[in-house]
Amino acid sequence: MFEAIVLCLVATALMSYVNARFVGLPPTIGVMAIALLISLSLVVLDAFDVTDLHRVEVEFVSSIDFSKVLMEGMLSMLLFAGALHVDFSLLRRQGWQVAILAIFGTALCTLLVGATLWWILPRIGLSLSPAYCLVFGALISPTDPIAVMGMLKAARAPDDVGILVSGESLFNDGVGVVLFSVLLAIAVQGTMPALPDVAMSLLQEAGGGVVLGAAVGVLAFALLRSIDNYQVEVILTMAAVLGGYQLARLLHTSGPLAMVVMGLIIGNHGRTNAMSDTTRHHVDLFWELLDGMLNAALFVLIGLEIVVVPFSYSTMIASACAILVVLAARAAATALPILILRPVLRFPHGAGTILVWGGLRGGISVALALSIPAGPSRDLALGMTYVIVLFSILVQGLTFKRVAARVMSREPASPAMGT
Repeated sequence: MFEAIVLCLVATALMSYVNARFVGLPPTIGVMAIALLISLSLVVLDAFDVTDLHRVEVEFVSSIDFSKVLMEGMLSMLLFAGALHVDFSLLRRQGWQVAILAIFGTALCTLLVGATLWWILPRIGLSLSPAYCLVFGALISPTDPIAVMGMLKAARAPDDVGILVSGESLFNDGVGVVLFSVLLAIAVQGTMPALPDVAMSLLQEAGGGVVLGAAVGVLAFALLRSIDNYQVEVILTMAAVLGGYQLARLLHTSGPLAMVVMGLIIGNHGRTNAMSDTTRHHVDLFWELLDGMLNAALFVLIGLEIVVVPFSYSTMIASACAILVVLAARAAATALPILILRPVLRFPHGAGTILVWGGLRGGISVALALSIPAGPSRDLALGMTYVIVLFSILVQGLTFKRVAARVMSREPASPAMGT
């Protein structure tokens, strides 16, 4: 494992250098594109018996449990770092909008994606049980806050739009993971549990994660306020993140939601009321650097993972259909709340379009797909997930700045549309 980590860091550093020196794409997109290009080049060279490096890459990627590395390692730090700089006062103004989009929107998107694919797949010669169609809907519906927040920063989106999109992404990630866990258990067991049991499971996961995150955040805040030593305080924030995430796993609550809540508490009340200027500078610098390094490493792994993803002609057709299905479901799941609630809740101009095109999928979806038990259902879900993630990052990510600028430059749309 140590050798794999070293190799991953070396590869990330070299690809980051090549991107910064020669390519010039946004950092995460650039390193993923380079890793993907290298992987595809090795596949082609191996097909012509030019080199055996493809086999070496397969062995290297196979030695890394991507799902475990992300979900049990990187994710806690990435979510905390993302929430750390979210302005809670701005988020509170759109709290209902964020909550409705994150909860209702994610659940509706899951249902729409699952139902539509269950109807489409048999018509192209493939099949996926209704339960696994919903599992796929749950893993692909939440947007990836890691990718989304980096894209928003690069696009310099207006504050009201940025806080809505980033806030929804931070929370729908936790909601999506909870839905995925419940639906996967149903799919594996083959039986539908009683509705009260499902409700209690969702309450324990989601509600417990929020409560745990608040509790650990308040405790960390009290410890930070009692001292003035930036080295110790940086260590305290790291301990709170890693320890809190492990505690969430032991208590069977949502670790992602706990990290988001804790990041909001430390990032707002902690930075303002518990840290000196020196401590605040070092804490911000530490988490900014860690966030950048982990982001780059994560997207390098996504680019390299293509060599272990099962692809076939039928899977590629299904993936092309799935891209359209996911975009349409995302549009419906965001437009419906906006249309219904616009008379009572304010949504920023262009919110609908930006939520849809800015709803990037990333490593979390791939990690969840990899956690499905091995079998034909996993192979199909993983193949579709990977193609959607590539499309999302390379197409939506690279064009988002242009789309956002065009939407923001238009006159405000009519109240009925919201886009």
